[in-house]
Amino acid sequence: MKILIVSPHPDDESLGAGGTLIKLKKSGHKIYWLNITDVKEEYGFSTEFIKKRSEHIKNIINFYKFDGFFNFQLQPAGLSNLDEGIIISKIRKVFDEVKPEWIIIPGNYDAHSDHRVVYNCCMACSKSFRSPYIRKILSMEIISETEFGFQNEKFIPNFFVDITEEFESKLNAIKIYDTEIEKFPFPRSFENIESLAIFRGGGICKYAEAFHIIKEILF
Repeated sequence: MKILIVSPHPDDESLGAGGTLIKLKKSGHKIYWLNITDVKEEYGFSTEFIKKRSEHIKNIINFYKFDGFFNFQLQPAGLSNLDEGIIISKIRKVFDEVKPEWIIIPGNYDAHSDHRVVYNCCMACSKSFRSPYIRKILSMEIISETEFGFQNEKFIPNFFVDITEEFESKLNAIKIYDTEIEKFPFPRSFENIESLAIFRGGGICKYAEAFHIIKEILF
C-alpha cells in the first residue's frame, strides 16, 4: 500500500503522524511525503536558517526512509494569498504520480491558515472521479495548531494508531527539528507531545496518535 502525507510545513508530518509513518514503514508499506512550504531568502529568511532547514528536511527523509519526497517550497504563512487553483494543480500532479491509497492531511479547522488552505486543496484533488486510487483520507492532529483552531469547531478523532513501540522513535524524529521545539509549557514541547500521546492512548494503549477519517472506501 502507498501512503502519502501532506504537510503544510516541515515538522507537521512528524508532530501529527510520526509514529504512524514509522509503523506503516515497518509493516512494509510505501510512504511518501509532500511538503508544501519552505524557507527562502526571498521570503525573508536568513542564509543560516535556510541551511538549517535544508538539513532538517534531508535528515527527516533519511530518518523515515521515505519512498518519495516532493517539496513545493511555497511561502510559509502565504498560501492564503495564492490562487488555490495553482496549488491544486501542483498537488494533483503529485497524487497522479504516486497514486496513494491513503492520504494524511492537516485539519480543516487548524489555527494556521496554511493548514486550512492545504486541506481545501487536497480535498479538491481527492474526489473519487479525479483520484479513484485514494481509498482513505485522514486528517491528523498537529499539536499547537489543531487545539488552537476555531472554537466553534472541534477535532473529533475516530481513528487511533497504537504507537507505543514507535513513540521513542517519533520523539527522535521531532528532535531533528531543533529550531521548533521549546521548553514546557510551550505547546511544541516534549512534555506536551507525550501528554497528548498518553491522552489519545488512554483506555487503548500507552501512546497513540489520533486521526479523523474524512473518507474511507472499502474494497
